[in-house]
Amino acid sequence: MADAKIIGLDPSLRNWGVATGTYNAAKRIVTVDDLFVVQPVVPTGKQVRQSSKDLEAAFQLLEGVLPYANEVNAIFVEVPVGSQNARSMASYGICIGILGAIRALGLPFFEVTPTEVKVTAVNSKTATKRQMIDWATKAHPNAPWPTQVKKGVTSIIESKAEHMADAVGAIHAGIQTPAFQQAVRFMEGAEITH
Repeated sequence: MADAKIIGLDPSLRNWGVATGTYNAAKRIVTVDDLFVVQPVVPTGKQVRQSSKDLEAAFQLLEGVLPYANEVNAIFVEVPVGSQNARSMASYGICIGILGAIRALGLPFFEVTPTEVKVTAVNSKTATKRQMIDWATKAHPNAPWPTQVKKGVTSIIESKAEHMADAVGAIHAGIQTPAFQQAVRFMEGAEITH
């Protein structure tokens, strides 16, 4: 089986993490080629209704992710789980709606939970953002992680890297799911018969 083009998504209304790359099933190797965060720019001011802001954010998120999702063989998503308050629940609903739109493309779509991502990455259900970033940057040192230079020292920009690290984690957790492994076996079988 040739390398599969893959994408990992860490959905959020304000900082949607994306990791793109390839997966070599024969060698079980993930390569991360690109990392970015989609950050919607929404209108501000009291005269703009919250629903209009949310609709604009949803549009920009889908517009930012869709071109990449259209070009892959598999999509791995850390699906958000619930929320603590009404505003967070609205954000959750918007993200789920966007994921539904992406899933409607008919591409192989594999869901993982935040816990599965953390356990796969650092073997802890309570992994911190820093632990996730450290794991992801070590696992994929050649990926284009966001950096800054202060006083001659280069460091990771954590506010962006945390979402990218979770998107990378979604890929690693997703390739271990029984559904994805079954899809890989199916594709390998289809190649043998042709």
